[in-house]
Amino acid sequence: MSTDSVHSHASKENSLSSDDPRDISKIKTSGEGNEFIVIGNHKYYRHELMQAFGGTLNPGLSPPPTHSFANPGPLGLAAFGVTTLCLSLFNSQAMGIKIPNAVVGLAAFYGGGAQFLAGVWEMVVGNTFGATALTSYGAFWLSYAAIEIPSFGIVAAYEGTEQLENALGFYLLAWGIFTFMLTLCTLKSTFGFCALFVCLTVTFLLLAGGAFSGKESVTKAGGIVGVITGLLGLYNAFAGVANKQNSYITVYPLQLTRQ
Repeated sequence: MSTDSVHSHASKENSLSSDDPRDISKIKTSGEGNEFIVIGNHKYYRHELMQAFGGTLNPGLSPPPTHSFANPGPLGLAAFGVTTLCLSLFNSQAMGIKIPNAVVGLAAFYGGGAQFLAGVWEMVVGNTFGATALTSYGAFWLSYAAIEIPSFGIVAAYEGTEQLENALGFYLLAWGIFTFMLTLCTLKSTFGFCALFVCLTVTFLLLAGGAFSGKESVTKAGGIVGVITGLLGLYNAFAGVANKQNSYITVYPLQLTRQ
């Protein structure tokens, strides 16, 4: 080997010194909490390297995962809208149907169960109004199903008396007052959302009036307004779930007030 080739070989070895980014012989930690790992001339966060070794499955070595929750509002509104629409069609005697028992399963599992869970998820995401409204109306549908299920004995307890209709009137009137309270909290929202609660308030009051008076026409009027309420619930559910990524049709919110 010539002297020139020896010098050339030596210069190549010197070029792979600590200044060369390919030099990974030096591994050390730095930072106040040793949160950095230095490999050669490169510094990495410890959790970035942990992703190659189990990710967040390394308690104490990598940070805990963060979760993003979907909006539970459309689920609750859809459950409310579908169940309200079906019961209101019965109350308005559409197609001559007067017996509402076919809606009991829907009231228990969708209007009640799914909507109640959506309200609980609203608590998780920090929406007090949504949590209050959805869990309350979910419980309403569960209680309605309980009234219609014979094994609960609610209707049977009034047999031989004339108290059942007045008792149901009190029940519906209380929900009407509660709904009016929530309506006051929607006056700064959108037109569609406020209209939903206004119509729901009128629905409860008409149904309560029908129960107290015994007039079928008043109950039927409550059913007609209830159909509008159910459709508004579905409209608001669609407004919350449809976006430009999943639909060619989206809803433009009409605000009642400008901040």
